[in-house]
Amino acid sequence: MGKRKINILEQAAIAIAEISFFVESKGMPVTAKKFVDEVFEFFETLSVDTFSHKRCEYKRWKDLGYRCVHYKKKYIVAYLDLKK
Repeated sequence: MGKRKINILEQAAIAIAEISFFVESKGMPVTAKKFVDEVFEFFETLSVDTFSHKRCEYKRWKDLGYRCVHYKKKYIVAYLDLKK
């Protein structure tokens, strides 16, 4: 079983931080920390290269060859699988 190299763009890290800050500002610092931990654990699961997700439906991402996966039914994570 191989592993993909995972690079998280600064834009994604900023978006995660903004969501976390919003949750923390509502008086839930533990929940904010838990959200960040869960997101980065989810990103780690994308490193397993034994499976691949379907191409994105969003036309621009599809044309660029991005793969998409849903996270918690609310977010879409798009990534490039450079080994294919």
